[in-house]
Amino acid sequence: MATAQLTASSISVRNLPSLEGLRPGWVKFSSLGHVRIGGLAQRSFRGLVVKAATTVAPKYTSIKPLGDRVLVKIKEAEEKTEGGILLPTTAQTKPQGGEVVAVGEGKTIGKSKVDISVQTGAQVVYSKYAGTEVEFNGSKHLILKDDDIVGILETDDIKDLKPLNDRVLIKVAEAEEKTAGGLLLTEASKDKPSIGTVVAVGPGHFGEEGKRKPLSINPGSSVMYSKYAGNDFKGKDGSDYITLRASDVIAVLS
Repeated sequence: MATAQLTASSISVRNLPSLEGLRPGWVKFSSLGHVRIGGLAQRSFRGLVVKAATTVAPKYTSIKPLGDRVLVKIKEAEEKTEGGILLPTTAQTKPQGGEVVAVGEGKTIGKSKVDISVQTGAQVVYSKYAGTEVEFNGSKHLILKDDDIVGILETDDIKDLKPLNDRVLIKVAEAEEKTAGGLLLTEASKDKPSIGTVVAVGPGHFGEEGKRKPLSINPGSSVMYSKYAGNDFKGKDGSDYITLRASDVIAVLS
């Protein structure tokens, strides 16, 4: 598929939202068409990708998050497989983790002051689509709410994740290889499991008075959860894991 890299100032696009304010060179099209570029004729296009990160000018030397927000330096995407094969940009997994570099002062719930649940220097995992991306000091950062941080990762393996607040870490059960009648299933026909074993649970969410309410789910329990909830991860042992809120766990199996 042909790809063209354009600057925001050279584009006139019909029936598209305004591109005003984007950093030049951050607009990317694939399969061009119905785009007016200078004096060229219009063509149709598909697959508009816009990276709308806010660039902080060099004159600013620090960012101080407010309230219950956290500033995270995003971990770089993997450019090679474990076997050393170079990955194309389209195949590189978008990072969902990074290092906490600054935190806000916390928030007030009821009459209680609640501090941020992470400290600077912590390696964290966050919800996939959370926060505002910021380009600062030549690196990509994310400003997001404390509640959007899924957990603290003390090693480089997701199975060791320490969930925060009302999050739960689950090891996903393997898909059934055969039907009840004994027919062998192909990869395409295997249902995505929504059952797994609880590995770790967070300390619970804050109630109206600012006190934590412990979760009723315990590690080791077999549970069923909402099919499209949470964030998926691959463990170093090849197993699938998912992190989700306790409210997305719909049943305990025994």
